[in-house]
Amino acid sequence: MTLRFVGKDPESGDHGSPAAWVVEDTRDLLFQGWSADEQTTKASTRDVALPANEALIRIPRRMIPLLREALDVAESDELR
Repeated sequence: MTLRFVGKDPESGDHGSPAAWVVEDTRDLLFQGWSADEQTTKASTRDVALPANEALIRIPRRMIPLLREALDVAESDELR
């Protein structure tokens, strides 16, 4: 599996979180972020159950441009 690192939160300093990657062969997106707190997790699971093999992560709003870039990379012809 080859991952294309897109970037990390510009305010995270020397820490590596949150961050975004694109899996080159499948075009899947990978995100590293903060675990959602218990209150947020409970609120999100009112309508949809969270399976044991999944996690709810929090990505800060300031990373929206980076998420758009990750989407552009995943959709680009550059990876084909």
